[in-house]
Amino acid sequence: MEPIPLREGPARYEESAFLPSEFVEIKSNSFCEVRMQYPLRNMKNAEEQCFVRKEVYELLQKAAQRLPAGYKFCILDAWRPFMLQKELYEVYSGEIIRDFGLDSCTREEADAVIRKFVSDPVADVCVPPVHTTGGAIDLTLMDDTGRALPMGTGFDAFTEKTNTAWFEGKNDDRVRDNRRLLYHIMTSVGFTNLPSEWWHFDYGDRFWGYYNHKPAIYRGVFTKEEIYAERERESEKGKE
Repeated sequence: MEPIPLREGPARYEESAFLPSEFVEIKSNSFCEVRMQYPLRNMKNAEEQCFVRKEVYELLQKAAQRLPAGYKFCILDAWRPFMLQKELYEVYSGEIIRDFGLDSCTREEADAVIRKFVSDPVADVCVPPVHTTGGAIDLTLMDDTGRALPMGTGFDAFTEKTNTAWFEGKNDDRVRDNRRLLYHIMTSVGFTNLPSEWWHFDYGDRFWGYYNHKPAIYRGVFTKEEIYAERERESEKGKE
């Protein structure tokens, strides 16, 4: 497999041409296991259901067809309510400042590092945290015994080793090849990867737009009630 390219993180990106797209719920099935992590971590605003945009699910199905025999995806997180994004930013900011020794940095310098791992909870549906759009998905690979493949770090670890290309040129071929497999399968069907997080992939949101030089097509949706309202509106349109 080709090496994973070393890329810079996305800059602020505001280009958009929002399109209508319904949300679908993913449940564990033959090609993916849903293990939403924030309910397991007792986040008070965690979402147990796994929602993504319809096109994201279709691409995930396409990607699954390219997995080696016996492998499947394990989804760790997908759509997030805005209040969970806010909670994560508040909880994780202190941990990142501690783990990266940022105590003596200015707030601006610290925020630049924090945003590599968790989006600033800006309450703007036109330039939203990407996980509120339904276009961002966090996932890894599992073998036929149900065990996650070794990827060098855990999910939501705060270390430079979470950079997708970190193990290129290192002496751990197994982790390197597992990351390459996940990266190349996901990007081959149209997802982009957030370079600071090997598990994070995007379609249709502003990160995806930035790397493809295209406008983002998904706006932010901040509550589950809004998801149900959108699904109902799309259902009513289909009856017309």
